[in-house]
Amino acid sequence: MAAQGLQSLQDLQGLRFTVVGAAGFVGSRLCATLQARGAQVWTPARHEPWPWQVPLGHVIYCAGLTADYLARPFDTVHAHVSHLAQVLQHGLERGSLESLVYLSSTRLYDGQETGVANETAVLPLDPANPRHLYDFSKGLGESLCHVTGQGRARVARLACVFEGPQDADGFLPALLRQVLVARRAGVARVEVSSSPHFSRDYVHLDDVVDALIRIAVSGRQSVYNVASGANVSNADLFEYLARRWGCEVQPLLQTVPGPVPLVDIERMRMELHWQPRPLFDVLDDVLESCQGAHAC
Repeated sequence: MAAQGLQSLQDLQGLRFTVVGAAGFVGSRLCATLQARGAQVWTPARHEPWPWQVPLGHVIYCAGLTADYLARPFDTVHAHVSHLAQVLQHGLERGSLESLVYLSSTRLYDGQETGVANETAVLPLDPANPRHLYDFSKGLGESLCHVTGQGRARVARLACVFEGPQDADGFLPALLRQVLVARRAGVARVEVSSSPHFSRDYVHLDDVVDALIRIAVSGRQSVYNVASGANVSNADLFEYLARRWGCEVQPLLQTVPGPVPLVDIERMRMELHWQPRPLFDVLDDVLESCQGAHAC
């Protein structure tokens, strides 16, 4: 679709969306954005019966567990696989599903270790690794989309999604809160229980929401990477915070992890004309906002 057509996605009048997991971090912002753009949005509660005979429109499946998946393995599998299977089965049988976008994760590339990770990569998974329970459940959800989706189901693999210091979870938001507290207290140095050698791909929540809408309405491929396309090391992050936020970050660990692949986002850029903002540009805006409000 041409860029002109994609720009029209700012006006979603007449389009229907169903958001599964609407109370979550991504789901709640997605619903607010869809409604602000004029879409009709249904947000089913966890145990609410679905009216399968009613058109569901574009289903965006945001339900899932991340930080507590090891403590809640059965809930993880239900959220990532079992409920998805019901949505696909009944939605396709009744013809009520126009498209479905399943939120997965670029964590599935972690075992690749080096090089560039694009959507065609063979995913390295180990059933004996307890931490791969998350990866396998997401992988099975992806497989259901590919095998049963009849060309209407697509996968969005998300990198580390963040908004700012107000986020409930995540290394970056916690670090930003720590630095802001130190700044307000006149402290120029903080310590963190992490290593400067870790690196991550960070993508802002608003960019993710925009990407999901583009994939739902205009996507044609089966899998899309939704990331910034750049790995930012903790060392670079700490240097930025010292230079721009005026607070030195002292890491307490020196762990050197294995290399991580660079997530390729050319499919999103070329096909859907999506361009995420670089991490430090976003953090400049966060700093300016916090200074203007004297709080975050």
